[in-house]
Amino acid sequence: MARDPYTVLGVSKSASEGDIKSAFRRLAKRYHPDTNSDPKAAERFAEVNSAYEIVGDKEKRKQFDRGEIDAAGQARFHPGFGTGTGTGTGDPFAGFGGFSGFGGPGRGGGQTRSWRFTSDGTSGVDEILREFMGGAGAKAERSTGFGAGPDRGEDLEVLVTVTLEDLAKDEKLRVSLPTGRTVDVALPAGAEQDQQIRLRGLGRDGPSGGPAGDAILTLHIASHPVFQREAQNLRLHLPVTLYDAALGAKVRAPTLNGSVNITVPAGSSGGKTLRLRGLGLPTKSGGRGDLLVTLQIDLPHELPADFLDMMRRWREDAPYQPRVATS
Repeated sequence: MARDPYTVLGVSKSASEGDIKSAFRRLAKRYHPDTNSDPKAAERFAEVNSAYEIVGDKEKRKQFDRGEIDAAGQARFHPGFGTGTGTGTGDPFAGFGGFSGFGGPGRGGGQTRSWRFTSDGTSGVDEILREFMGGAGAKAERSTGFGAGPDRGEDLEVLVTVTLEDLAKDEKLRVSLPTGRTVDVALPAGAEQDQQIRLRGLGRDGPSGGPAGDAILTLHIASHPVFQREAQNLRLHLPVTLYDAALGAKVRAPTLNGSVNITVPAGSSGGKTLRLRGLGLPTKSGGRGDLLVTLQIDLPHELPADFLDMMRRWREDAPYQPRVATS
């Protein structure tokens, strides 16, 4: 006997549609056979899937809450329902315009049809699974008997590590797929961490001549030893000498495309940030972010004696307060 679908998903009967969907996403990802090799996980996944088929569908949820269908989605027969005989043995679908189950002939002489229920008329269990399993929903569709045509090949999940240099250049990235095939991929401008790129037809070949699945690339942007990524801007912490900060100077600063000369204004304090426009990462709008250069004043390990003497006189004769006084 099927368990109460609310209990299976771990939500209350008053849970919102969003809470129910979130619970399903979490449990389906946890127990999906593609990510969990535990034999019991497949049974748990099927139970979670069935529960969401009930409470994830607005109409079915109402029917379940009213007691018209059970936890397995089967109609509860009541005296007088269907044929009007009062025996409870009549066809419960007799008055529903020829509907007679999934693909069965209708009583009204209509043609055989296949029915597929979703929670909002456009997106159901399969679509949600596709979002994070990269085609697992398509396999679920085949396993439940919906859809037509030859079986589609499995999708491939591929984690691709990219560097900031990869994102900055216009060249395509060469990617090796688990199938042994190598492809050149254009990285999207403004690419984000964990962004996915779908390569149609580059997954596993379909059985019995069916269409191939897709290759789904998930981008992992690697950390950089020099630059920190801030959206499409880059941050550089640049050490400078005390005398260059005090007197001003032109110094070399690295970028993703080589070094450039930058001007350090006289009297610059540590922490001052200089903005070099257009030297960041490509943006979705077609431009480029900026390089933000934050100055760090670097003192030598051994300071000259006359410099220390000057610092002492300065502190005694002309002290200043760089910190805002607080009460």
